[in-house]
Amino acid sequence: MIMQGKEPSPTRCKHYAARLESESFRRRRLEMESWPEDILQFAWIQDLDHKLNDLANKAEHEDWSYQNTPSEHEKPILYNYIRYTYRKVAEERKITVSEDAQFACFNTGLVTPSQEPLFASFEINRYPDRQRWYFKEWFYRGERQLNVFPELPDLANYFDDPTCLVFDARKDFRLNTEHIVQQTPRDRFPEPYKSMTDYALQTVVKGAISNGTSEQFKN
Repeated sequence: MIMQGKEPSPTRCKHYAARLESESFRRRRLEMESWPEDILQFAWIQDLDHKLNDLANKAEHEDWSYQNTPSEHEKPILYNYIRYTYRKVAEERKITVSEDAQFACFNTGLVTPSQEPLFASFEINRYPDRQRWYFKEWFYRGERQLNVFPELPDLANYFDDPTCLVFDARKDFRLNTEHIVQQTPRDRFPEPYKSMTDYALQTVVKGAISNGTSEQFKN
């Protein structure tokens, strides 16, 4: 025998719809308001140097230390970089808030060794006498914790005129991999690529160029 559950009452449906509409309105209001200029005013970050070490360990290797100048921070270059990046994304309104307005994130502009973008994530602060948000973790794109966001935020834009760049990331980048693979003599490819099928080789070429494009976009 097939058991059927009760249909929700019209009143319950209205209350649920009203709650969703209220959460959506709150999210839009948060994204429209002006964010603080400093990340330390935006969010409570306990043991910032420790959190920056975590970020450095997840990100593609860089030397984040001063060579000859003393600093109160373990990674002063990374410390300044994150504060400046936050200021830019706040100014450009590129901080994304979850549908229920309980979480926020921004794109750090850094990537993992596998070229996955890294995001700073925050949760609403339950302490009213502190910053509105508190820092949670650095997540790379694809981690399930970022699924609470309808879409992930873009990088900060440091150039108003893209013609100043060698690589203009605003242009549509179109790649003819079929031509590259089929019109290039196979012996010009090193092993193991020269022995691959056309489809397998096209997949490798697309992946390599996609990673290279992402690296240029980040730079």
